[in-house]
Amino acid sequence: MSSVIDALYQLKYNPFKYGEHIASFYSTIQNVEKNLLLAPLIIPLCTHPTFGTSLSSAVFGEKKKSSIWTIFNDRAKFYDLQERISEFQSLTEQCIQFCLTNDWLAIDDKNLSLEYITTSDQKLTLQKNAANFGKLVSGHSVIELYAFLGVKPR
Repeated sequence: MSSVIDALYQLKYNPFKYGEHIASFYSTIQNVEKNLLLAPLIIPLCTHPTFGTSLSSAVFGEKKKSSIWTIFNDRAKFYDLQERISEFQSLTEQCIQFCLTNDWLAIDDKNLSLEYITTSDQKLTLQKNAANFGKLVSGHSVIELYAFLGVKPR
């Protein structure tokens, strides 16, 4: 019975599907040093039932601008975020490897950062909630984001 459950889990959470979330996030993030450290937050927040919906409906532009404080305003909903980060750690690593293999991302070893490659031959379907999450965290420090979300990096 557990093999059936494991197989269903693998179908739902696989690097082929969530690799696009990672690449979409890094396609929009700007001015964040050591942004590789933010990778563990992408899948847990973008797949969260509440925050995923909030992220996909975030508004950016001249008239309205969403922020991390408006999207993540209900701190009580973070009760399981640390567990979700731990649960999706392996998937996040597989997704990063998938993105590197498809030339969607490149690693900057000196700055501990991932950079989006715009000249990739592989087609990327932009994931709106992950792209909006990248816009939201742009300009904030990694320490500030982890402290705001109340989680510890691993």
